[in-house]
Amino acid sequence: MKYRRVGASGLKVSEIALGSWLTYGTAAEQKAADACINKAFECGINFFDTANAYNRGEGEKAIGAALKPYERSSYVLSTKVYFPMGQGPNDRGLSRKHIKEQCEASLKRLGVDYVDLYFCHRHDDQTPMEETLRALDDLQTEGKILYAAVSEWSAAQITKAVGIGQQLRLRPLISNQPIYNMFERYIEREVLPVSTAAGLGQIVFSPLAQGILTGKYKSAQQLPADSRAANSSVNHVIKSYLQDQVLLCVQELDQLAQQLDVKLSQLALAWVLRQPGVSSALIGASNPQQIEENVKAVDITLQQNTLDEIERILKQVAGFAPLR
Repeated sequence: MKYRRVGASGLKVSEIALGSWLTYGTAAEQKAADACINKAFECGINFFDTANAYNRGEGEKAIGAALKPYERSSYVLSTKVYFPMGQGPNDRGLSRKHIKEQCEASLKRLGVDYVDLYFCHRHDDQTPMEETLRALDDLQTEGKILYAAVSEWSAAQITKAVGIGQQLRLRPLISNQPIYNMFERYIEREVLPVSTAAGLGQIVFSPLAQGILTGKYKSAQQLPADSRAANSSVNHVIKSYLQDQVLLCVQELDQLAQQLDVKLSQLALAWVLRQPGVSSALIGASNPQQIEENVKAVDITLQQNTLDEIERILKQVAGFAPLR
C-alpha cells in the first residue's frame, strides 16, 4: 500500500480507502463488513469512511463494530453530517445544533471517542457558513473531531469557506469528498485547482462509477442477477450509466486493460490516482476478494500513451451526463 497526505495537513491515508455507502448496515451484512475490514487491514488500508445518513446510522454501527478489535490509533475514520436524521426542522443541515447533536450520535454509534475526519456531507444554503465553520472548529477544540472537511462543495463554496476560516482564524478544512471517475470529471475544471491552492485534498467516491468500470455490465438489457443495477431499490444514478454509448466505451477500456495485463477496475483506480490532488479513492466491497484486487491499482503507473488512449476512448461519451 502507498499513502498520501490529505491536502496540506499532516494526516496520511492509504491511496485506497474502504467506504460503506450502499454496502454495510444490515445484520446480514455485518459478517461481510467484518471480513472486508480484516482484509483491508491485511492489505495496508488504514482509512475507513462512513456517514450518519447511510441506512440511518446503521452503516456507522456496522463499521464501528467491525473496527472494534483494532487499536484506535491504527486507522483513520471519517463520517459525515447534513442529511435528514429525523422529521424535525432541526434534524438536518449544517446548523450548530444539528452538527453538535449528530457528532455526538455518530461517536456513540461508532463506539469511538473521536473521528479523524468529519465531513459536511453537502453545502447548506440555509445556514450561515460562519456558524457551520465555528461549530466544526469547536468540535476540534473538544477533541471529538481531529480535522474538518466538506463533500461535493463547489469551487466557489470552498473558496468562501477558506476565506471565512482565515478571517476568523479557524483551523483549516483539509479535504473535499467529490464524485470522480472516468465519466464524471467536473472537479478537474475548478474544484481540483482551487482545492489544491487552498490545501484541500480530494477523497473521491465512486471511482468505479458504482461498478460500471469493473466491466461486469455488458448490456443494459441483461444485468447480472446479483448486481446493484438489477436491484430496483437502489439509487437511480447507476441506472443512468447503463446507456449503449457508455457500455461500448467500457468495453474498449476493458480491452485496453487486458492489453496492459490488469483488471479494468485497477485501470480505473490508477487513472483516478494519477491526479496529485487526489489523496485517496474510496471503494465499496461486499467481499474480501474485491479489496485484494482493487489495492493492486496503487502499483500501476500509467504511461502517457495509455492516458492518451483513455482520453480517445472517453471522448466518445463526452456529452454523457449521469443523473445526480
